Amino acid sequence: MKKALVVGIDNYGNRNNLKGCVNDAQAIAQILKRHADGTLNYDVKLKENVLTKDELTEHIQNLFKGDSDSAIFFYSGHGYVDDYGKASLVTPDMSSHTPGVSMDDILTWANNSKVNNKIIILDCCFSGNMGNFSGDGTKTSLNDGVTILTASKADELSVELDGHGLFTALLISALEGGASDLLGYITPGSIYSYIDKALGPWGQRPVFKSNVSKFDIIRTVTPPIDVSILRELPEIFKSKEISLDPSYEETNTLSDKHEVIEPYADENNVKLFKKLQKLTSNGLVKPVGEDHMYYAAMRRKSCELTSLGEYYLKLAKEERF
Repeated sequence: MKKALVVGIDNYGNRNNLKGCVNDAQAIAQILKRHADGTLNYDVKLKENVLTKDELTEHIQNLFKGDSDSAIFFYSGHGYVDDYGKASLVTPDMSSHTPGVSMDDILTWANNSKVNNKIIILDCCFSGNMGNFSGDGTKTSLNDGVTILTASKADELSVELDGHGLFTALLISALEGGASDLLGYITPGSIYSYIDKALGPWGQRPVFKSNVSKFDIIRTVTPPIDVSILRELPEIFKSKEISLDPSYEETNTLSDKHEVIEPYADENNVKLFKKLQKLTSNGLVKPVGEDHMYYAAMRRKSCELTSLGEYYLKLAKEERF
């Protein structure tokens, strides 16, 4: 069983109201409900404009109860850090002494939870404080199975852009497939890598903290390459290189109105070459001595696995997918 609590707060009683947080929550809730093929994924509770600290506390505590496989907490709203470095998710009933739900408390509930994978995703200012019990960023304590992904560092603001938080806009893109591996799997680690590269070094910086032995698969999408081709890698690459010749090129036939070269296109070689080209476009295979697979075939060169290709060859031999 997988469950998710998705919270967005725009309305703070006319005190620094926001515009994109409910939009963020609605979009994230929608995308987490189902995988790309339409099959059910997370059982999502969407909470918009939660009014009080007590209400938000109850929702978060309930999320981390039980022993489900995975629990995601997503929050978009205001974040706050007091003079002592204690960070909180702000609720509309905030006061000078109680701004909202303490990030320390949230981490304690996650740490003590029996849920196998606890994933906390925050799009708010100062969200990088999540996991810093000391308040100064020098100490953190994540129990096994806890992962934290935040929009910004402990001392940074979180930017809104075109009706969404900038971080959440990238998160949505990552979940839609931007962070997918070649098997169609999207994990917290791949999401962070995707967002990290997209934000660049000068703007707000995402923060990633994790204590897991294996990343949870948050969502699956259509793989960029047919998995059946990946499973054929051990059969295709019985040696490091494959020697090519013009018979692999589909257009090298007498029926085409251009110069052709013997050996002419062979049906079996053409089928294999199409698979090799697909593998090349996904970074698993590269031509040797040429820039393009077409010229490698027509000039009787060869192709070989890249380091990534050798990795997936190993997985295929071990029947890992």
